[in-house]
Amino acid sequence: MAENEEEEEAQFLPLPGFGYHVEDDDDDDDYVDDEAEEEEEEREMASGGDAVKSASNFSFDSTLPASHAYLGTDLEEFSGRTMLDEGSIQSLPVLCDTLLLLVPGQTLPLHLFRPREVTMIRGLVAKDRTFGVLAEGPSWAAGDNGQATPAFGTTAEIVQCSVESVHGIETAKLKAIGRQRFTVLDLRMQVDGNKIAKVQILPEQLQLSCLSSVHLASLRGFSCTSAKPHSLYRRKFCCACITCWPSWLYALYDADTLMDKITRHLRQWDQKLQDSFLPNNPIDFSYWVASCLPIDDGLRLQLLRVASAVKRLRCELDILEKCTSLCCKNCRCEITTQSDIFSLSRSGPMAAYVNPHGYVHEALTVHKTTNVNLAGRPSTQYSWFPGYAWTIAQCRHCGHHVGWKFSATYKELTPPKFWGLTRSALRPTMPRGNEEEGTSSWRPCL
Repeated sequence: MAENEEEEEAQFLPLPGFGYHVEDDDDDDDYVDDEAEEEEEEREMASGGDAVKSASNFSFDSTLPASHAYLGTDLEEFSGRTMLDEGSIQSLPVLCDTLLLLVPGQTLPLHLFRPREVTMIRGLVAKDRTFGVLAEGPSWAAGDNGQATPAFGTTAEIVQCSVESVHGIETAKLKAIGRQRFTVLDLRMQVDGNKIAKVQILPEQLQLSCLSSVHLASLRGFSCTSAKPHSLYRRKFCCACITCWPSWLYALYDADTLMDKITRHLRQWDQKLQDSFLPNNPIDFSYWVASCLPIDDGLRLQLLRVASAVKRLRCELDILEKCTSLCCKNCRCEITTQSDIFSLSRSGPMAAYVNPHGYVHEALTVHKTTNVNLAGRPSTQYSWFPGYAWTIAQCRHCGHHVGWKFSATYKELTPPKFWGLTRSALRPTMPRGNEEEGTSSWRPCL
C-alpha cells in the first residue's frame, strides 16, 4: 500500500527533481483552502481587475515552456525530418506507457528509466530516430489471442536526446515530435522486453474547394482585388450563383473559412495570438488545434481517426462553439470556464510536460479555477514555467488531482499567478440530450 501511495504521489509531481523543494518552512499546513483567495479575486474583478486577463500585461517569455529547459541543456539536437510513405507498412518499436494520445505536430517530452527503453532509444538515435506511440483507453480492442491490442497510434521522431548515468543507472531524456497516424496490424514483444508493431501509415486527405470545378478562368481578370474580409468572401464564392446551392453552404466545407472561424475563437483565449505562430496548412492547423483543445481521450481519439482535414476542422469548430466549461472528470463539478483559458506558451494554451518520475501531463493554462484546494507547499524546483513556483491542486469535492497552481516568485513577473490543469483530470461540459443522467448525447459535427 505504501508503494502505491508513493507511486501515485510521484505521478502528480510536475517537476523533474526528486521530492518537494520547500520554500517556506514556517508553514506546517499540508492543505491550503483557497476560499480567501477567491474572495480576493472577486474584489479585484469588481474594482476593474480585468487587467489580470489583459495579454498586454504579460512579461513572461512565451518561448520558455516550449523549450522544455527543465530537461537540461545537454540534449543533442538532430536535424532533418522523417516522413514515411502514406499507405506503406512499417515495423516500428513502440512505447505503450506514455498515457498520451499523441497528435501529429505535438511535442512529446520523455524521461525514461527502464533499461530496455533506454536501450531502444540508443538504437533509434543511431538509425532514423522514429518510433510509435500507441493510443490508450478507447482505442484498445481485444485481439485474436484475447489480449488487449492497440489499434491506433502516431509516429514520433526524436529531435533532441541525451542519455546519462545517475547513480549507476542510465536514463534517457528526449523531445520527440508527432509525425503521422497509423493503424496497428500486428504487435509482438522482443526478447529484450520492447515491443515491435507492424503498422500501416494512414493517408492525410485535403479535399479541393467545392467550387473549384465551376471557377471560370475567363472571369479571373474581373475578380475583386479588395483585401477586406467580406470582399474576399464574396470573391471566393462568387461562382456559387451558377450552381443550385447557396454560397454559405460551400463555406461550411471550405478549409480557409473554417480556419478563420477557429482562429477568431482562439483569439478570445489569447489576444496576442499571432498568425505567424499558426500553421498555414489546413492539415497541420487542424492537428495543432486538436492538441490545444481541453477534451477527453474519447473525443481526441475521434479527431485523430478522422481522415479529412476539413471534417476535422468542422468537428473542432463545433467543440469550440459548444464547450462552455470544464469539470472534474471524477465528480463532474465545475473547475473552470472556457473564458478563463489563455495561452502562456507559444505552443498554445495546452502542451505536454514530463515530471521527474517519467509521467507525462498535458497542462492547460487558465486564469482562475473554482472548487479547488491546494495540497503541499510551493516549490520552484525545475518548474515547467521558469520564474513560477508550483503547488499541487485537488478537487475540493472528491480530492482528485486536477493540476497545479503557479505563482510568480518576484513581483515584476506577470501574470502574478495562474493554474495549470491536467487534461486527464478534466471533462468538457457539452449539451445533454434525453439520455440517462451522467452521459452526453453530443457528438462532434462531422
